[in-house]
Amino acid sequence: MSYLVQEIAAEVIRSTGREQPADAALREVLKQTRNLAPFDATEVSKTVFNYYRWHGWLREERGGVEAKMRLALRLAERFRANPASVPLAELRAKAIPAWTAEHMEVSDEWLRSLQREPKLWLRAKRGQVPALLDKLPGAHVSPAIPEALVYEGESDLFKTPEFQGGEFEIQDISSQVVGLLCDPQPGETWWDACAGEGGKLLHLSDLMGNKGLIWASDRAAWRLQKLKRRTARAKAFNYRAALWEGGAKLPTKTRFDGVLVDAPCSGVGTWQRNPHARWTTTAEDVKELAAVQQRLLTSVAGSVKPGGKLFYSVCTLTRAETSGVAEEFARVHPEFEPLGLSLPQARNGPSFPPSAATITLGPADSGGNGMFIAAWRRKKI
Repeated sequence: MSYLVQEIAAEVIRSTGREQPADAALREVLKQTRNLAPFDATEVSKTVFNYYRWHGWLREERGGVEAKMRLALRLAERFRANPASVPLAELRAKAIPAWTAEHMEVSDEWLRSLQREPKLWLRAKRGQVPALLDKLPGAHVSPAIPEALVYEGESDLFKTPEFQGGEFEIQDISSQVVGLLCDPQPGETWWDACAGEGGKLLHLSDLMGNKGLIWASDRAAWRLQKLKRRTARAKAFNYRAALWEGGAKLPTKTRFDGVLVDAPCSGVGTWQRNPHARWTTTAEDVKELAAVQQRLLTSVAGSVKPGGKLFYSVCTLTRAETSGVAEEFARVHPEFEPLGLSLPQARNGPSFPPSAATITLGPADSGGNGMFIAAWRRKKI
């Protein structure tokens, strides 16, 4: 770690907090740091995230931020060389906050995955995989999903002509599974109710061949503005955007073939990729978000046409936000029946029983974020 990288990473860490996540602080500091080589910017990012990945081990370190960063790097190198060098009991005590075990199953594999650097996943536009493999050194095809690529190169992907031309998106493989399970057909009408910046909407549009219509809603206008820029770059034009606060007043009276509620959540499933969130998320957040998720599902239920599909996805693993929400929705909405989930386009990817109406993806299943997905079909009578 060079002196420059150390100084910039320390500045980022000192500026983080519950209201200023590490990824946001990182973007802001790097934006203000001129003439920083791409390699150094990458090293700063790795150093910051590594600091929070091993944060539970750093509390007894008496030195300042710089000394703690160096200790975190040593711990990461030791773990990378031999994962067994860090006992599971130590991981349970230091890698996650104490409240976690009360709200979810904490498996040994999940704990170990949290301390590994995450894979960088790309989603190729349909038909672009062969060309991208030629043009992006370091890209490899996933053995599970046809359009999913793992990227291990060193290029700044956002500056590549292939990204600017909309040939691929940066999207975690578990999020790609959500789109594939939705399986929207060309000509159908869908609603991405919590569209955010449009990652899953772009996938739905690609699966629909840019035909049919997708309504995109979000409570934040700035996210919909970013979605607009992303869809223009990706040449995805079969959508309409509207602000929606998530309540009973809907953005449209349209009845849909499919509705996706990719709801705001605690993000526990992203703790490998976003380790700072481990130390800012609370059990109270989980409780509050579960209520929000239930309200969102109830609000959109009436917009699903008879025979239509309703999908619920969250990148978290807590019981309250996953099975708890799904079971409560099924209890109060007898007009919906479970929808069996399958991945017809997958090769050796996650497989589910034909009757499975809910699935949970972990690192052992996909190599990506933790993700919970539930699905129902509105009865025709």
